[in-house]
Amino acid sequence: MLFLKSTTVTKAPGIYDVDIAAKPPGKTFGVFLATDPDNPPTEVLAQLAALGFKQTYSGGYTHKDRGKVLDLHFQKAGTDLFEGWKAEEQEANMAAITALFGGIGITITPRVMSLAEAYA
Repeated sequence: MLFLKSTTVTKAPGIYDVDIAAKPPGKTFGVFLATDPDNPPTEVLAQLAALGFKQTYSGGYTHKDRGKVLDLHFQKAGTDLFEGWKAEEQEANMAAITALFGGIGITITPRVMSLAEAYA
C-alpha cells in the first residue's frame, strides 16, 4: 500500500500515487498504483495490460481523510530465472513504463525495496 498524504490531490485523473519498485536485487520492477475507485484510470490500466503487466493485487480502503482508495499492483513476467527480467527486458520495460506515465504527466522514480518491505 502506498502512503498517501491526502486523497484530495491526484497526480493524474484517477491516480493518487504511483510507485515503481523491485524486490532485491532490483532487476524486475512492479507497478503499484493508488487509484480513485470512483474514477478509475481506465486508459492507463488498459495500456499497462497492453504492455503485458498483469494485475496481482487489488484492495480497497478508506483513507484517514475519508477518501476511498483502490490499491492495485501489477507485475510482468520475464524470461530470466523465476520469471525475472533480463537486462534487455528491464531496459525495454522501464522505457515503456516511463513513457506511459510521462505521457500523463507523472515522473517515475524506480526504486529497490528494503528487505523488510519486500517480504512483509
